[in-house]
Amino acid sequence: MPLRSFIHDLILQLRAALKWLVIILPMATVVGSACALFLWSLDRATETRFEHPWLLFLLPVAGVAVGFLYHWLGKSAEGGNNLIMEEIHQPGGGVPLRMAPLILVATVITHLFGGSAGREGTAVQMGGSIAGSFGRLFRLDRAGVRILLMAGIAAGFGAVFGTPLAGAVFALEVLTIGQMRYESLLACLLAAVVGDWSCQTWGIAHTPYSVAYMSAEMVPTHHFHLEALLLVKVALAAVAFGFASALFAEVSHSLSAVFKRVCPYAPLRPALGGVIVVGLVYVLGTTQYLGLGVTSPDPQHVTIVSLFSSQETYAWVWLWKLVFTAVTLSAGFKGGEVTPLFFIGAALGNALAGVLGAPLDLFAALGFVAIFAGATNTPLACTLMGIELFGAANGVYFAVACFLAYMCSGHSSIYLAQRVGVPKSGHISLPPHVSLKHLRETNGSLLERLSRQILIRSHKSVVHPVEKMDEEGAQPEQKNDPPAPKA
Repeated sequence: MPLRSFIHDLILQLRAALKWLVIILPMATVVGSACALFLWSLDRATETRFEHPWLLFLLPVAGVAVGFLYHWLGKSAEGGNNLIMEEIHQPGGGVPLRMAPLILVATVITHLFGGSAGREGTAVQMGGSIAGSFGRLFRLDRAGVRILLMAGIAAGFGAVFGTPLAGAVFALEVLTIGQMRYESLLACLLAAVVGDWSCQTWGIAHTPYSVAYMSAEMVPTHHFHLEALLLVKVALAAVAFGFASALFAEVSHSLSAVFKRVCPYAPLRPALGGVIVVGLVYVLGTTQYLGLGVTSPDPQHVTIVSLFSSQETYAWVWLWKLVFTAVTLSAGFKGGEVTPLFFIGAALGNALAGVLGAPLDLFAALGFVAIFAGATNTPLACTLMGIELFGAANGVYFAVACFLAYMCSGHSSIYLAQRVGVPKSGHISLPPHVSLKHLRETNGSLLERLSRQILIRSHKSVVHPVEKMDEEGAQPEQKNDPPAPKA
């Protein structure tokens, strides 16, 4: 390349970098500050619910409030994370600024009265909403808006979990299964780092987790190593994590369709979901499945933190958290799916560790990130999250768990706006860049497809009953059988 062309290209790149610095630095600062306000509000709401357990009885009423809040003010903001992803794929009406305050208020209401939900969806929607407003302010073209929306996702994700590397890669990876486009790489990294810094500047601290297994091996005087048998156990657990990811996504989408059929009027659906959640609490006799599930003042409750420190295994805790979360979010309450997925994954990892004879804290950490990887189709981001949250000592185990869970979850996701860039199997033929929503509408849900396959196989397996052997063990002559072909 001639020197003049090289210098010209370098000047253009520097100008572009300066432009994005001017836009992204304030945008990510605002997103990080909004996430700090959200996390502070969430803590206060959770503490209030712990102090006043009777608030659970008002969950159906809170559901009506959330339903009418979005009915009157939501409009396109009802699309949530999927709206942001669709705008990145194909810009249309834009992401409204009102999405940020609406999702913040609605999520805090959900947690205050005991709904089982998370916080990732709220952070991502606030990030996308604020980023969209900055795009309009700076009058960016479609390509620029696309980059800025991805940076907003990275800033929100990195800030709410304290994982900037995972946040940056998540924004690149979540849009299209099997493909990543790198034009937003530096923008997403810058936004995630600044968002995380801004959030921490407000004094927000994230929950610490620790995995003792192999931590001593990272001392410089030791050599990192893998255990072959443990690696096999991790692979077996990863298959279960992948299936659990698909189960969560399919149950959530199917329940959402059921709520729409049972209650066509959208503002009243959360009330129905609230009644079901209250009923489940009294059937099971515990409130440990409400809210985030990260910590609890009741030492008898199973929480994400306790799953790392307890030496006791819990067989079905993960399934009940899945049910509570699917009912809450499918009915129309607001929040994210990811923190409940952390709970589900850590609890399933805890249960599998008891079955496989593996370290409890390690398998809780593996499930923590692997089910998230399978449910969102983001194995690289979740591997980085495992390293950022739990340390690099078990990085290979995190990668194996996340990659296999991703492969075993099929083409399912909690985000139906995801598109398939490269199918997970070379034997599957799909239209180019088809959305998971379109696949679901065309082929039905995973549960429906499995039911059809079972019916087809059952039909094929119906043959003439085989006659019983006679007492001597000889097979009676089959009169209607065709003659055997000659050799």
